[in-house]
Amino acid sequence: MSADDNVRPLVSGDADFEERTFESALRPKTLAEFGGQRRVSEQLELVLHAARGRNGVPDHVLLSGPPGLGKTTLAMIIASELSSPLRITSGPAIQHAGDLAAILSGLNEGEVLFLDEIHRMSRPAEELLYMAMEDFRVDVIVGKGPGATAIPLEIPPFTLVGATTRAGLLPGPLRDRFGFTGHLEFYEASELERIINRSAELLQVDMTPEGGAEIASRSRGTPRIANRLLRRVRDFAQVRADGIITLALAKSALDLYEVDRMGLDRLDRGVLDALCRRFGGGPVGLSTLAVAVGEERETVEEVAEPFLVRSGYLARTPRGRVATPAAWRHLGLNVPKNATFADTLFDAEDDA
Repeated sequence: MSADDNVRPLVSGDADFEERTFESALRPKTLAEFGGQRRVSEQLELVLHAARGRNGVPDHVLLSGPPGLGKTTLAMIIASELSSPLRITSGPAIQHAGDLAAILSGLNEGEVLFLDEIHRMSRPAEELLYMAMEDFRVDVIVGKGPGATAIPLEIPPFTLVGATTRAGLLPGPLRDRFGFTGHLEFYEASELERIINRSAELLQVDMTPEGGAEIASRSRGTPRIANRLLRRVRDFAQVRADGIITLALAKSALDLYEVDRMGLDRLDRGVLDALCRRFGGGPVGLSTLAVAVGEERETVEEVAEPFLVRSGYLARTPRGRVATPAAWRHLGLNVPKNATFADTLFDAEDDA
């Protein structure tokens, strides 16, 4: 279990095995059912339709974006739309070229291979993948040292679907071998409402439109978080009410779980509170800020900061983290008149 699992069980885009298993019952099966990501869905539909028309396999697909936006779901939909089997693995599971060769040699023609966290695959495996993607063959090395022999092994045409949360870590030669690249964006509240309503039907949960809208507004633009909050609000409605999710009940439940109206949780508010109350809005170094909230530096940087920056509450500058006027207002504090934001609020890498 990672630090993220302990710190943010509700509003983290990551999911453990148990949650992924539960999600499988809620996943849409076709592109028509897939809510959101309209541009990527339309582009994928063209790629898949054209491949079926040629009786061939589609180009390899790379899906990038933050966790919880639907990369795994889209991989499953691609296999379903092609009526092909889906084989699933991940970058961390492939530490040696032989691991990848064993997977590729077992593929059938037209099969879809989903490689999650592709940026975490080992370099030897990456180099083997280049040839497999381009020429549909791999060279299996037999023996060691001067007597080693490369035996070419033909593999049937297949479609690789790679998923990554950090596309910038992929080497250029690997990115160039994907015929289609789709970047998944955060969802609008209206799109999340449709997803929540669909999930409520599948879970047989009674919910008013206002209740669904309230959950959507606190879901940080992420379907995985929306479905997670729906389940927690369902539990609240079942135990403390009549089982129907109304606007008032959704507010009470989410307040209990410390997810505020903007989707900020305890850690998010703790970071902003320390930044504003203890450091006068900054700038302050990341390590100092992490100590102030009692968390690891990596937890603050990878769990809290992305959403705070995206929401306009925090800025990263060469001199440190800076609270924006929106952060002060969100905490119910007056923006200091002597604070100067103009010379610090710009996007830059911070190694403070």
